[in-house]
Order: sequence, then structure tokens, then C-alpha cells
Amino acid sequence: MAIAEEQTLTRASEREGIAVSAASRRLIELERFIGVELFVRHAKGMTLTDVGRSLLVDSQRMLLNTATMSAELREYQQGIRGYVTLLANLSTIVAFLTEDLEPFFLRHAELRIELEERPTDRVIQGVIEGTADMGICSGDADLTGLDSVVYKKDRLVIMMRPDHPLAGKSTLSFAETLHFEQSGLHAQSSIYTRSQMTAREATRSFRRRIHVPGFDAVCRTV
Repeated sequence: MAIAEEQTLTRASEREGIAVSAASRRLIELERFIGVELFVRHAKGMTLTDVGRSLLVDSQRMLLNTATMSAELREYQQGIRGYVTLLANLSTIVAFLTEDLEPFFLRHAELRIELEERPTDRVIQGVIEGTADMGICSGDADLTGLDSVVYKKDRLVIMMRPDHPLAGKSTLSFAETLHFEQSGLHAQSSIYTRSQMTAREATRSFRRRIHVPGFDAVCRTV
């Protein structure tokens, strides 16, 4: 990595505090082990080959993982007692989870939570594959083989401009909205899946005009 960034063996050696001969020997041994050259040597310095660029990305990822591991170990030394990896869909994070996490952290200051937003199917996949400790997703998803409990019940609303034909109604069924094109969340969202299912149950077609990544964008498109 140092040679790639400095583009000369001499500057890389100085930066890393080792002799040029030692750095050269390490590079030659690495290239011999891999079986290909990692750098093109020329008069003005050294540039990466295609294989070298690929290995550079892997090296950066490896050092990042090492730094992350070191940081986590330091936190354990400081009293941090555990990590929880949590996956959740967008509506859960926006509507409920952020408020619920505050009192949890106040009661469990020694814990760390890594929260990642994913659509429902990928939340389930992450829990099944073991890349997450737990997940929060749509309740109508296929949870075969997983333990589950009800976390929250969400209530959906329809938004429209004041001059829309349906504006001003005190109550409105979802079936009534299917006469009109709609804006909504991306096709992988649980809300979109639920809307499609409900439209089929009402023997109607669900006409989505545009998919957007978040609730703010839904409001702006309306």
C-alpha cells in the first residue's frame, strides 16, 4: 500500500521506517508467492498492474477490518460489554426504532448497536445467514424457521394535494385510491409489497407512477 501511494520504493521505505533493501525483498517475495508482478517499474517510479490494483483494494479492506477489531477491543477494555447487529426496514427505523433506542441506551450504556436499513426480504436473509443478531421486518413476511414477536403495529396513510378528487374525505379505503396513479417507496419495500397484495385482494391493479427511496421523497413527489 505504501509503494502504491508513494509510487517509489524509496519514499515508501522511508515512510514505513525500513531499509530500501528490506522493502524490495518483501515485495519480491510477495510477487513470487502470488506468481505475478504487482508493479510496473519505470524510470520515474512504480505503478500498479491490474493485479496490483485488485490486491490494493483487498489490502485496504484487510487493514480497515484490523483497525475496526482493534477499536472494538479497546472499547471492551473501557467497559463495553457487547455488540448487537440489528437489521430493520425503513418504516420501522423512521416511525419507531430511533425513539425506542434512546431509553435503551440509557439503561444499557455498555452495549453497542450496529443498525442497518434493509428491505424486509434482506432483513430475513441476514438473520438466517447469521450476519445479524436480529431483524425487524414486515409481519406478513415468510418467517419460517425463525422465532418472532410483534414489535409495533404501523398505520399507513394516503397523502394528496388539496385539489385532488379524494381530498377532504374523513375516511378512505385503499381500494378507492387504486383508481389513481401513486408515488411510493422502492419496489423492495414492505409497504410496496403490502400494497400490491391488497390491490390483488381487491381485484384491482396497483399503478405506481414513481418509486423513491424515502418518505420525505414521497411527500415531495406528491
